[in-house]
Amino acid sequence: MRAKLLFAIEVLVIATVFHLDYLGLLPISKTPYLFLLGWISIRLRGLRWKDVGFKLDLEGRAPSRPTNSDGTEAVPPLARLLVIGVVVGAAMEALELFATQPLLTRILGQGPDLHQYNVLIGNGRVLVLGIVLAWVLAAFGEEAVYRGYLLNRCVDLLGRSTAAWTASAVLITLLFGLAHFPQGSTGIVENIIDGAILVTVYFATNRNLLAPIIAHGIQDTVDVLLIYCGWYPGLQQSLGLPA
Repeated sequence: MRAKLLFAIEVLVIATVFHLDYLGLLPISKTPYLFLLGWISIRLRGLRWKDVGFKLDLEGRAPSRPTNSDGTEAVPPLARLLVIGVVVGAAMEALELFATQPLLTRILGQGPDLHQYNVLIGNGRVLVLGIVLAWVLAAFGEEAVYRGYLLNRCVDLLGRSTAAWTASAVLITLLFGLAHFPQGSTGIVENIIDGAILVTVYFATNRNLLAPIIAHGIQDTVDVLLIYCGWYPGLQQSLGLPA
């Protein structure tokens, strides 16, 4: 009974946060509120953040590093996670700029809506804030919320089978895309694609959040820098500025 009540409360809070954000009544973004909800939920269920992916191995290839029952590494080496994160982040950005975004813009007739980033163009102070938010709010916060808390919460409810992991990954990836609704239809689809890549990296690194966080941060940092310089594709059109 207690577990069902907690789940019902979580669903209600998540729906409320999304609705308030849709109405423009939430300062900053949904992420801090969802992170707080996730922290409370994890604590009430007797878990810790490392149980959903915040695990680090700082000892390299030590023989004592823990392994799973099938002999695979329970926690991949830190250096490997960093490399994977950087490579995937750069690849995601290249895919977005040179493939998915041009294709989606042609199909949907519009690029991502970037009007909320108008203040960033040529503004050095906002650039610093933008990079900080890219890593703290987007990379760390969104990965903790979507790939950490929400994905694992769905799996727990569905039974932690392979089918449960697959269904939960699809559901949370769609939710991640819809969470970026201010960017319009193109932005939503782009973020669904990004979410699918990030959850794949999460699975490929034995459900570790570090590589997705790095990849997410790299991609968003490049986006911030491109917008600051006025070089982001379709930026002028999105903001109604002369090309």
